[in-house]
Amino acid sequence: MVPPSFSTQIGYDAPVCAAAIHDGHALRDDVRSAIALSDAERLREEDPFTAQWTNVVETRLIGLRSRFEVDLNRPREKAVYQTPDDAWGLNVWRHPTTPEMISASLAQYDAFYAAASTTLEHMRKQWGHFVVLDLHSYNHRRDGSDAPPAAEALNPEVNVGTGSMDRERWAPVVDCVVNHLRSTDVLGRTLDVRENVKFKGGHFSQWVHNEFPEHACSLSIEFRKSFMDEWTGEANPAHVYAIRNVLALMVPKLEQALHQVGD
Repeated sequence: MVPPSFSTQIGYDAPVCAAAIHDGHALRDDVRSAIALSDAERLREEDPFTAQWTNVVETRLIGLRSRFEVDLNRPREKAVYQTPDDAWGLNVWRHPTTPEMISASLAQYDAFYAAASTTLEHMRKQWGHFVVLDLHSYNHRRDGSDAPPAAEALNPEVNVGTGSMDRERWAPVVDCVVNHLRSTDVLGRTLDVRENVKFKGGHFSQWVHNEFPEHACSLSIEFRKSFMDEWTGEANPAHVYAIRNVLALMVPKLEQALHQVGD
């Protein structure tokens, strides 16, 4: 039996869904036998620990497979990496992917988006307006573990991507997120939070806005991997928990912000 490629949970606690679609690391057997990357190389481009942050709410969408098997944050035609240009210059495959392998991966992609549609439609019916926290992390030490990190001017600790939404309509929600993240204590200090500096948001958030244009605000929140060593994959547990706590404190504020969004 093939393990599931994602998990979904529908809750009733808040008009907020938390998604961690790049948290997964597992591979199907056929993909594992064909892939040229080591586990460590894959992990470096995945978003470990983000699934832990989704437990701040009951409604969750979590990817359980590596993005190198199927990338749920790319358009369908780009969801299976084919060339190094698709994957940060990495040679992903020992040999070209087969049609059968691609078909199996795209079936997982389609199943995820069908489940996401069901989950978010439930939220629409239950709450009317709702928020999706599309949680990710990103690398800032690509030159090596001993090399200087990337310049902070273009690499904020938290990047809030809002590129695919009606920013004016959802301003109360976006401002709530940015102001909360900037003002909440994390290990004795506040975070450097900026909007659309590193990323403007990926396909998943764009899909949410296309499917639920009047009802959903999806924010692509990218945490710089300052909470972990991106080369060893080891996390600072206190830092991971602190981020989770910041998100938990934000949930009731989001519910209040949604009341300020007009019909």
